[in-house]
Amino acid sequence: MVNIILLGPPGAGKGTQAKRLVDERNMVQLSTGDMLREAKTSGTEMGRRVAEVMDKGQLVTDEIVIGLIEEKMAGPAGGGFIFDGFPRTLAQADALGALLARTGQKLDAVIELVVDDEALVARIVRRAEEAAAAGQPVRADDNPEVFAGRLREYYKKTAPLLGYYYAKGDLKQVDGMAPMADVGAAIAKLLDSK
Repeated sequence: MVNIILLGPPGAGKGTQAKRLVDERNMVQLSTGDMLREAKTSGTEMGRRVAEVMDKGQLVTDEIVIGLIEEKMAGPAGGGFIFDGFPRTLAQADALGALLARTGQKLDAVIELVVDDEALVARIVRRAEEAAAAGQPVRADDNPEVFAGRLREYYKKTAPLLGYYYAKGDLKQVDGMAPMADVGAAIAKLLDSK
């Protein structure tokens, strides 16, 4: 069983690579956004707490997010867990480390999908153009100005995590601009060395 964190800016391909790992290695993707939406409608005690906070338009606390992750980790682990969208801050990284230690697990790798920002913006614009041409809905954030703001926000919040995990020897980098299959192969190679 292998536990990993996928880091990378919006549009870097984290979702695509997480799906590959789920399909090919039977890993469990823990996407905090998906978990919050699911919890809100679950009817569980934790779900009621999430719904109450979200209905007030407030941000869900780290304590609640860690609680949701712990709930999910109590279920089937398959080939391990992929933490997607979490942690986003140093406090969350510490909380995740404590949770893993408490449950007798460890973090095997933090994989950063390294991208060229200008090329990434071009990729997002191309994705929007292709969706529009195919008559599919275009994501509201798939325009250069909004996307550039999302990139700035990502780097502002996530840069400390890169240093944090680098100092622990956990950070591994993969060229996120390579073809999708090559990125997948690079991640597989990292995981197979664990």
